[in-house]
Amino acid sequence: MEIRAARPDEFEAVGRLTVEAYRQLRGGGRYSSYEEQLLAVSARAADSLVLVAVDETGDVLGSVTYVPDAGRAMSEFRDPKGAGVRMLAVRPDRQGAGIGHALTQACIERARAEHRSRIVLHSTEIMTVARAMYERMGFVAAPELDAWVSKEPGEEPTLRLLAYVLEL
Repeated sequence: MEIRAARPDEFEAVGRLTVEAYRQLRGGGRYSSYEEQLLAVSARAADSLVLVAVDETGDVLGSVTYVPDAGRAMSEFRDPKGAGVRMLAVRPDRQGAGIGHALTQACIERARAEHRSRIVLHSTEIMTVARAMYERMGFVAAPELDAWVSKEPGEEPTLRLLAYVLEL
């Protein structure tokens, strides 16, 4: 397995994989307008760094968006010394093989190389496997950074984003 920056010819596959992985969490249910963001890989890549895990044949197994600083459109944090991790997704038939861990570790290494002080990420209550992995990797819940979002624009906030921080 290789971890590297996603190429433009992979953006469509990355978007589809991300939507598929997120839908699986909801038993196949749609994420409404959020799916548009999940599919907008070229916009993510223009703002931040989209990493992919690929196998020996070049098939995309997973992806993650690394947000280098708080000034990015993809940032969900305000910490001037922080970096972020967004939209981690692993192809459903390859989950449990260490791909999510490897992608997260690549983000940690990049943040250290860029002399960031911490990594901030958000997860949700239904992402139990991801949250357990983050905790094994040393991330700590940071409820003071939790956020509430609405499923559709203009609706009351209904989804709690659980914040985690890894001090570097």
